[in-house]
Amino acid sequence: MTNMQSKQDFRQALSLLSAAVNIISTDGACGRFGLTASAVCSVTDSPPTVLVCINRNSSIHEALLGNRALCVNILPGHQEDVARQFAGMTDVPPAERFSGGEWRKGDSGQPVLDDALASLEGTVVDVKEVGSHSVVFVEIEHIHVRDEGESLTYFGRNFHRLGRSAPADQPTSVS
Repeated sequence: MTNMQSKQDFRQALSLLSAAVNIISTDGACGRFGLTASAVCSVTDSPPTVLVCINRNSSIHEALLGNRALCVNILPGHQEDVARQFAGMTDVPPAERFSGGEWRKGDSGQPVLDDALASLEGTVVDVKEVGSHSVVFVEIEHIHVRDEGESLTYFGRNFHRLGRSAPADQPTSVS
C-alpha cells in the first residue's frame, strides 16, 4: 500500500466514525478566532480535562497557543450553518465568522455560543506535537449545559442531527 493510498484509506475509515461537531473559540492578546472541530475528546474528570486536535497550519493555531485558553462549544442540530461558516465552507472570511450565531463573553472571557448544547471554557495545560497537528490538553474551569435539543454530528463527510430517544419504560441491559 502506498503512503497516498494509506492516507486516503485512513481518511475514509475515519469518516465513518461519528463525532460531535464543536466550535473551538479563543480570545485574548493573540486575537479572536474560531474553527469547527470534531477531534475533541474527554481525557479525565479529575481535574476535568479535554483534548482538542488542531492542525498546525490552521489560522487559529498560533492564537490558541498564545492565548492559552479556549472554549469548546458543542453544537445543537440547528447550527449547521455556523459549523459550515467556521469550517471555511462558506464565503465568510475568518474575521467575520462570529457574525453567525449569538455569541457572548464567557466566565473566563472566551467566546461562548449562547445556544450551544454545552460550553466548556478552560486553560491550555499541555501541548503535544503529533504529525501535522497539535494535541492541546485543556483543563476545564467553567461548564454551561443546556440539557435540551438535538446534537449536530459529522458522519460520512456530512452533517447530521442526532435526537435523544424517549426514555424507556424499563432499563435496558447489554450482555
